[in-house]
Parts: sequence; structure tokens; C-alpha cells
Amino acid sequence: MISEGMVFETRSDTEVVLKAFIKWGGRCLDAFNGVYAFTIWEAKEEKLFLARDRMGVKPLFFARLESGLVFGSELKAVLKHPKIPPQIDLNGISELLLLGPGRTPGCGVFKGINELLPGQCAEYSRDGFKTRIYWTLKDAENNDTFDQTLEKVRWLIIDAIERQTVSDVQIATFLSGGLNSSIISAIVAGQVQKQGKKLHTFSVDYADNDPHVKANHFQQNSDNLYIRNIAEHIGCVHTTITLNAEEVADALFDAVVARDLPGMVDVDSTLLLLCRRVRQDATVVLSGECGDEIFGGYPWYRDIKIRNKNGFPWSQSTSYRTSFLNDNLADSLPAHEFIQERYRDSISAIDIIGNPPPIERRMKEMMGLNLRWFIQTLLERKDRTSMYSGLEVRIPFCDHRIIEAFYRMPWKYKDYEGREKGLLRKAFEDLLPDEVLWRRKSPYPKILNPEYNKIISDRLNDVIASPHAPLLKLIDQSALETLLKDNRNEQWYGQLMNTPQTIAYFLQMHYWLAQYHVEIVI
Repeated sequence: MISEGMVFETRSDTEVVLKAFIKWGGRCLDAFNGVYAFTIWEAKEEKLFLARDRMGVKPLFFARLESGLVFGSELKAVLKHPKIPPQIDLNGISELLLLGPGRTPGCGVFKGINELLPGQCAEYSRDGFKTRIYWTLKDAENNDTFDQTLEKVRWLIIDAIERQTVSDVQIATFLSGGLNSSIISAIVAGQVQKQGKKLHTFSVDYADNDPHVKANHFQQNSDNLYIRNIAEHIGCVHTTITLNAEEVADALFDAVVARDLPGMVDVDSTLLLLCRRVRQDATVVLSGECGDEIFGGYPWYRDIKIRNKNGFPWSQSTSYRTSFLNDNLADSLPAHEFIQERYRDSISAIDIIGNPPPIERRMKEMMGLNLRWFIQTLLERKDRTSMYSGLEVRIPFCDHRIIEAFYRMPWKYKDYEGREKGLLRKAFEDLLPDEVLWRRKSPYPKILNPEYNKIISDRLNDVIASPHAPLLKLIDQSALETLLKDNRNEQWYGQLMNTPQTIAYFLQMHYWLAQYHVEIVI
């Protein structure tokens, strides 16, 4: 833009967006690389332009009224309008109980509230409300050799990370000891060292958690050993923030306010507390979020039984979920049809060229499903909890160039040496110690201390002791009593939400119904 004579008065990205729009109109979005949700009012034409970034890292909710358009970056902002009451109908109930904490792309759960889709822009004027998809994930032929692919992967990731280290303040990183955060931290540490400084990294742990860590299909061991290993390797200053069971349980309610909806319960509240503590020492942090969805790190990419199941791999619990509905709702909600319709629509929207072998097709479908659904839940969690805490978290793996490149690569490359994220490991084998580089994927740390389960169980017991509890307008009391009594090993939403998290989800739902004064309209 400068080369074309554009003059800038500041170094603000806001000025860049505005002047790019002045020059190119809505086509300016094609030139942007970053995360954003913005609106621009064109007073002379009486038009409002709205846009959301390609991956949907930033939110933009709206509601259409006869008298105009209400919009905001949070649901609570839209709900402030007196003509938009906090109501949920059968569709909203289905979102909460059949999909939650995920939700259908574009759905705001509250009746009449929608969200601009990732990669979508809109124009509102006297002629109405018109939307346009300016970016979507497209397939393309890939004739690169394995060595060319390695070089491309390494360059794209380093470039995306270095782009996001541009800041007026010192950058920090989250460091879990896993592959994604370790790559980011190692690269940023190198950048910071050139300035004669040391990178500050942060992780989260739980008091009295280690005795309860048991190796399973999803998690092999504790993160702490690997965190120390990589921290020493890259020479960073590391801080582990230790949380106790009660503060994680207490923060469940702040997490609801941050998200304006029930969410991923202790995964949300833990992240919120982590962000709140980190904000005391840093204002901008880089995170390895979304690497597993893009690089194929989850078990559902590799476990044939999970991979080949019909439906969303992280949510195979429709029958379990419906078992909690009260009789009135159980008869009203066509639960399996609701889920299957969204699954079929999502599969049909995935762009796949030619007639690839079944494994290639399914892997593209898996990545498409992850980008449209699971990754959105994680991005919502990261954005809401961090912004609620006053911390800016950047996610370099969400660079659309990385996503496009990985989508088009053959699975045999991504599956290098039959390892999850094998290609990524090979591309950075000179950067990390072998213990971290070839470590099996480990999920976000989860509180396992039995004290947490006791706290939330007692609180839910207190809720359902009242016959007038808002939660009982949706949920069967005897089903909740059974949940509290029987320690069933049933997943609600992937491996991060099991029995304790299901209890916490209903606790969050009750709080949400009560605090937001939600009216149920059926």
C-alpha cells in the first residue's frame, strides 16, 4: 500500500484495515493475513460492511430487527438491546444439549442471534442484508516431493510464527511440553535471544494431580518432565502456575460469563485462570492451539474404529445426551436426525477434487470436519477466556496458508513413519530434543484430583435439591441423580469431557440459565 502512494499516520493495524477498505472495498480481505472481526460504516452510501477472519478466531454476532441491525463481538453485547430477549427455542436447546459445547457454525444459540461465519463478510443497507463467503478451504493438486513438502512446511510455520512476534511489547508463549507449543517456543526464543533477552514461558498444573495421572489411550504421562526438558533446551524463563480444585471449580462461572454460554467447563476455567495469572507478567502470548486439528494429531485421525464411525468423532454420545432430557423435551427433539443432518451437510461442503483413495478422502473429510466444528470450539474458548482476562493470545498455526498447504498434502507425507504429526516432527527434528520431538501427543492438562469432583458434585446436588431450579426445566432430575451416583466412563465431548466434566457442564448450564434470565420458548 505504501508503494502505491498510501500514507500512514500511525503503526496501527486499524489504520491499515481502514485504508485498505477505502482503496479496495470488500476485496481488501483477500490481502489480509491475520485475525479480525470488524465493521465499517459508509455514511454517504448508508452501508455497513462486516467481516470476520478466515478461521473465525475472532467473533462477530448479529441480530436482524425490523428497525435495523444489532451486532457485537460478544453475545452479551447483542443481548443488551431491549428488543432482543434472552430466549432459547428447540433449536437452541438442541445446540446446548446435543452439540454443546460445540455449536452449529453461524448459530448464536439464543433465538434470533446469528454469527458471521469464518471467512464471511456481509453488507447491510436499505437493500437488505447480503452475505458473501470470501474464503473457504479448497482442494488442489499437489505434486511436491517429500523433501519439497518438508521445506514448505518448515518455511510456512516459521514465517507464520515470526509474523506474529511483531509487537510493541515483549512476547511470551504457553509451553505445555508438547510438540506444537515447543516448536513455537523454540522459534520465539531464538527471536528474543537476538534482542539480548530471554523468552518467558508459562504452563498450568494442578495441586495434588500427579498421583491421579494414569496412562491411557489419550495421555501417557505428566507434562512436567517434558516442560523442564524443553525449557532448559531453549534457555527460557519458565513459570508453572499451579491451581487447586476449589479455584478451578469457582472459575466455572466466570468462564460462562466470558463465553456467554456453557463451555468446556474446567478446560475453560483453567485457561481463564492461567490467562489471568499470565496477564500479571505479559500482555501478548503465542499458543500452539489448533495444531492437532491441522497436522492430524488426534486419535480420531489414526484409530480406524473412531475414524470410520459415522458422525462427529468427538461427539458419539447422542443417546447418552438425550438420556438427560426431561420427558417433554425427549418427545420434542429429533436428536439423531438433528446431529446427522449437520454431519451430512458438513461432509457435503468439503471440497475434494478427483477420486482419491478412500484413506485420502476420509482424511480430508476429517480435517474439514475439524476445521468447521472442533477447532471453532477451541478458538472460542481461547479467545473468550484470554480476552476476559485482558490477555492477547495469538495462534500462528491458524495461518490460512498453513491450513491450505496441509489440506492438499497426501496423507502418506503427513503420516511420516506412521506417527501422529510425523511430517511436522521431521520438519523440525533439528530444533527440539528427541524426548520432546518424538513424544506421543498429550492433550490439554485436565484436573484429576478427586476433590474437584466432590466440589462440583456437591454443588450440583444443591442445585437439584430445589424443585424450582432453572436447570430442571430442561433436564430430568433422576438422570442427574444417577450421574452423580454412578461413575460412568462416558464421554460427553471428546476425551476432555468425561463424567466430572459432564457434571460441571450441567452446573454451568444452571448458572447460565439463571444469570442470563434465559426464557425457554417452545
